Amino acid sequence: MPAVSKGDGMRGLAVFISDIRNCKSKEAEIKRINKELANIRSKFKGDKALDGYSKKKYVCKLLFIFLLGHDIDFGHMEAVNLLSSNKYTEKQIGYLFISVLVNSNSELIRLINNAIKNDLSSRNPTFMCLALHCIANVGSREMAEAFAGEIPRILVAGDTMDSVKQSAALCLLRLYKTSPDLVLMGEWTSRVVHLLNDQHMGVVTAAISLITCLSQKNPDEFKTCVSLAVSRLSRIVSSASTDLQDYTYYFVPAPWLSCKLLRLLQCYPPPEDGAVKGRLVECLETILNKAQEPPKSKKVQHSNAKNAILFEAISLIIHYDSEPNLLVRACNQLGQFLQHRETNLRYLALESMCTLASSEFSHEAVKTHIETVINALKTERDVSVRQRAADLLYAMCDRSNAKQIVAEMLSYLETADYSIREEMVLKVAILAEKYAVDYSWYVDTILNLIRIAGDYVSEEVWYRVIQIVINRDDVQGYAAKTVFEALQAPACHENMVKVGGYILGEFGNLIAGDPRSSPLVQFNLLHSKFHLCSVPTRALLLSAYIKFINLFPETKSTIQEVLRSDSQIRNSDVELQQRAVEYLKLSSIASTDVLATVLEEMPPFPERESSILAKLKKKKGPGAVSVNELEEGKREGGELNGGGERGDNSAISTPSPSADLLGLRTGPPVTAAAPSAGSLLVDVFSEAGVNDDGFLRDLEPPTESSDSLLAEGPGDSDATPGCPCMFVCLTHTHTLLSLALRFVCKNNGVLFENQLLQIGIKSEYRQNLGRMYLFYGNKTSVQFITFTTTLNVQSKPVEPLIEGGAQVQQVINIECLTDFSDAPLLNIKFRYGGALQNLTLKLPVTINKFFQPTEMASHDFFQRWKQLSLPQQEAQKIFKANHAMDTEVLKAKLLGLGMALLENVDPNPENFVCAGVIQTKAQQVGSLLRLEPNAQAQMYRLTVRSSKDTVSKRLCELLAEQF
Repeated sequence: MPAVSKGDGMRGLAVFISDIRNCKSKEAEIKRINKELANIRSKFKGDKALDGYSKKKYVCKLLFIFLLGHDIDFGHMEAVNLLSSNKYTEKQIGYLFISVLVNSNSELIRLINNAIKNDLSSRNPTFMCLALHCIANVGSREMAEAFAGEIPRILVAGDTMDSVKQSAALCLLRLYKTSPDLVLMGEWTSRVVHLLNDQHMGVVTAAISLITCLSQKNPDEFKTCVSLAVSRLSRIVSSASTDLQDYTYYFVPAPWLSCKLLRLLQCYPPPEDGAVKGRLVECLETILNKAQEPPKSKKVQHSNAKNAILFEAISLIIHYDSEPNLLVRACNQLGQFLQHRETNLRYLALESMCTLASSEFSHEAVKTHIETVINALKTERDVSVRQRAADLLYAMCDRSNAKQIVAEMLSYLETADYSIREEMVLKVAILAEKYAVDYSWYVDTILNLIRIAGDYVSEEVWYRVIQIVINRDDVQGYAAKTVFEALQAPACHENMVKVGGYILGEFGNLIAGDPRSSPLVQFNLLHSKFHLCSVPTRALLLSAYIKFINLFPETKSTIQEVLRSDSQIRNSDVELQQRAVEYLKLSSIASTDVLATVLEEMPPFPERESSILAKLKKKKGPGAVSVNELEEGKREGGELNGGGERGDNSAISTPSPSADLLGLRTGPPVTAAAPSAGSLLVDVFSEAGVNDDGFLRDLEPPTESSDSLLAEGPGDSDATPGCPCMFVCLTHTHTLLSLALRFVCKNNGVLFENQLLQIGIKSEYRQNLGRMYLFYGNKTSVQFITFTTTLNVQSKPVEPLIEGGAQVQQVINIECLTDFSDAPLLNIKFRYGGALQNLTLKLPVTINKFFQPTEMASHDFFQRWKQLSLPQQEAQKIFKANHAMDTEVLKAKLLGLGMALLENVDPNPENFVCAGVIQTKAQQVGSLLRLEPNAQAQMYRLTVRSSKDTVSKRLCELLAEQF
């Protein structure tokens, strides 16, 4: 390293940096840094006063050490002292240290502010710039309060140098963004605006950033800037590259300033002054003309600068939306970019044309590029460009090209990226509804949509086709015929079955005259799909069957036989069982007139906004339609929009598709939980069939046998016939229970599910006792044979045969003997189609299930908290939030944990505290919990204190995964 003289630099700093770079290990680096920190600390505390050079050198070393990632807790005062130096390098290092290391709440802020005031009033431009840079870098509210009134005066003062004006404008912009209520321009407004006329281009560039930000919040106060901005833009656009030689970038004069001027003008409507407006139009035409000229350089920087100005000009033209000639020219210019070899240009062109398509002046011009856009949709490699192409097709669609565009979008859907399929489906559905020339085409399109992308067709889409078919008499027969043909496919999506069940149940009589679609054929076709569907769809089909009895009396005996079968009236799902029983009874005892009244055809839905439009409106990402488009779509498609939501009119009549077609989300009065899509056993988890006052009233502790801790308990006596009961006694192990983490804060749910089997669980605990119901559901139409379950504890066998679509139940009685961390293993074996299936799971039984909530006052809680102060009694974990930090969700999870959630106990209202006692046969373990969320950092600190150390650790491990 060359020698560094004292006059040229800081030799000590250079040597220190060299030493750090030469360290062979992290330990060596830390050792060298600690040695240097000790030396600097001794120098600062020594009796001998340090000169400015030494202070600067040591402060620089501290700054370098901080940048290496080490904490610095001293040297701040020495840095503040450097601010009073008259040497630029010393003052610069002082400001740099303060900008990086001084907190906005530091006690030194007042001293720093005094030093800054001295520099701002010194009229030394170098010192003034350093002070302004420091204010902008720190940007604290205290500095805004101190200098928000002083900086505008410096900015507009006639004797302020240009470099200081630039710094003042950007500093004021920073303060306005952090504390807008403190930066009040007032009397300075007109003088700040007139900075646009400044001779120095750097000042204009800095000032326009400030004026644009201020104009967005207070457009009326700064509206005089429009004429000045147009004037300045005109001078730049009409100038040759040699006129602004110092500000020309690759033959493009002042590109950054031009873009900022065009962006500023987008904050205001078109100028009212004819002369100003004419001059602006002339500028925009010149920009469009220059875009057509041959490039003056082959460098990418030249084309980037030129295109940046062009796209800002086009954005301004679109914003004004008042010059047809400019809009068409802009559209044609963008059309040329659609086939450009540069991907970014194609993307920007598609994005801008989406906006142009909404203008009445340029819509037709955009439509001329439809073939190019369709080709982009098919051939583009970049998924983001393909998505913009799909958005543009959606935007340019009208009655003249709707069929072509919908067909192309449907074709693209088959190979579209999974991330955009749902939005594509919504757009196809909206276009088909909005521009349908006849309803048969609309029905064909939606059914084709379900066939191609059934998994991405949301409920709103098929609800909507139901609404429209019901509201239009002329399409009902065609819809019934088409959906009947669609259901004959060997494999059809469940959404198709839903539509088919609903339409055939309502309008199947319109095609019953054809022997190929006779009532019995329709029923057999629907019922062939029954066992392959989820619970909500099965419920819908049962309602279709009872409608068939009203429409086709000849099918009554066949349908009653289906309703009477064990797989229906003894179905494990409460909703299906109740429907089967009630529909069977209704068809048996009701007269023909009563049946016709109860099962009459659905009345038309009231006219209101399409639920599909409402769903697409909620999408905030790129390509989402605007509110104006939605309103326009509502007006243009008004004659087709069949209606919206309705209430449930009767036990049999189907409610609104917008809410729930068959009331599947509204359970019957006696039962509780409603089934969810795709779940075979959901209604098992309702409270039906369980006595609220005695879930465990007959459960007694097991008696200990001499050869086993496990024994059969009296709980077996009231078990469901055919459902074996068993006791599981839990002991202390240390295995991490990964599967049960989903059930830490809940007792009911689906434990396991695949294509064949679904295992549901419902459990309840009281003190140290518990009872768990396991439901084994056969999701197929084939029997499970030799079905066995084995626990690694004593148990009784389960029913060895499970019919297709049926379910068996197993009851497990549980007693907690002592605290534990592992749970029993459940092994399941059965044969399906001759193949042996083997599955091993852990039962979701965790220590918190045996909590008894304990209410405590604030004084008692903190007194007990202090008593549990031994290090081994506390477990603490700081972790990143895994889910959104929603207060109500956090409360629900903490209550689901089993402890009492104590309100108004913690001094910080954002924190949560809980108390509870774990009940085991051997002992009671008191536990306290404190959860401290930090929304800004998206972090939690969880602290658990218990009278037993293993419980604290286990609870902390379990809970850290829940938030």
